[in-house]
Amino acid sequence: MLLTNTDLFSPLNLQHRIFKKARTMDRRDRLLVLAQNRKEEAGMRSTLNVRLLEAAFNAMPLAQIVVDADSNLVLANQLARSRFGIDSQDLGRPFQDLEISYRPVELRSQIERVYEEGNSILVSDVIRTWSDGSIQYLDIEISPLQQNSNDPLGVSITFNEVTRYHQLQEELERSNQELETVNEELQSSNEELETTNEELQSSHEELETTNEELQSTNEELETMNEELQSSNEELQTINDDLGRKTVELNQCNAFLEAIFASLPSAVIVVDRKFLIQTWNEAAQNLWGPKADEVNKQSLFSLDIGLPVERLRDPLHQCLIGAQAEQEMLIDALNNQGDSIQCHLSFNPLKDGSPEPHGVILLIKEVQPGLSS
Repeated sequence: MLLTNTDLFSPLNLQHRIFKKARTMDRRDRLLVLAQNRKEEAGMRSTLNVRLLEAAFNAMPLAQIVVDADSNLVLANQLARSRFGIDSQDLGRPFQDLEISYRPVELRSQIERVYEEGNSILVSDVIRTWSDGSIQYLDIEISPLQQNSNDPLGVSITFNEVTRYHQLQEELERSNQELETVNEELQSSNEELETTNEELQSSHEELETTNEELQSTNEELETMNEELQSSNEELQTINDDLGRKTVELNQCNAFLEAIFASLPSAVIVVDRKFLIQTWNEAAQNLWGPKADEVNKQSLFSLDIGLPVERLRDPLHQCLIGAQAEQEMLIDALNNQGDSIQCHLSFNPLKDGSPEPHGVILLIKEVQPGLSS
């Protein structure tokens, strides 16, 4: 067999009788061999034609492969080799052993369909995903290759990349959707503008009415301004009177304070709730607290030398009018802690009303050996 079929195997190691399958001669090699056996001029022409055909096949802008009737890959141009990872060793291999036969789409069943129908088949919008995640769209056309006989020699498969067209189609669809959205928005805006125009017309009429009302209101405000000016003059007069009365009241208060300060007796004035209203200087000298310290405080909350709890009943009797004036002697302590005897008189505080507003309590220290 090695002698008669030397073109089938080539030796790897003759010593150990190891051989490998010889490379199958493709169509180009056969043509070159035939060209060498003919005349020199015809051989050169055939070689040139083969090279021209090969160069034209590789220069095609579409990726193309050729599968013969025995389902072997016999041709693949340069673009197909680079895009689908086909090298020269894949030529002559069974097509079903190659990745391109089933990825990105099943081609073997499509080839059988071409053989059965005898017509070209176009498989559109085939999606191919690259390793980086990008997507490529292909239109794959499978065409039968025939000579004069009805039996096909094989099929030609072309891969036309239409990714750009898909992108344009998607952009066109997006643009159409955006255009429809814009048209709808314009339609809505037009309706809103019409509504707004009607509302503006109505607002204009309302503004005219409001303007007339404002004009009338302005006249009323002018009248009110004149009245307010007159009232202001009256208030100014009242303010002047109040100022004079305030001066007079201050003078009266100063006069009363002078009177209370001049009295030798301690004067304590309480209201109906027994809250201290007046505490003169004599009371301060007798028991210590100042007037501002005891003002508005309950007389019975004071912690002084005077036993204030004994004053509760006389004060109450004076407020209810049971006894108009009362007097009593009581032992107490002054602010120095010395024992003293005090003469107390209770007088109702009246302003013409039936019930007194409070009680005036006069307290005078009784010197030993003197009668009250």
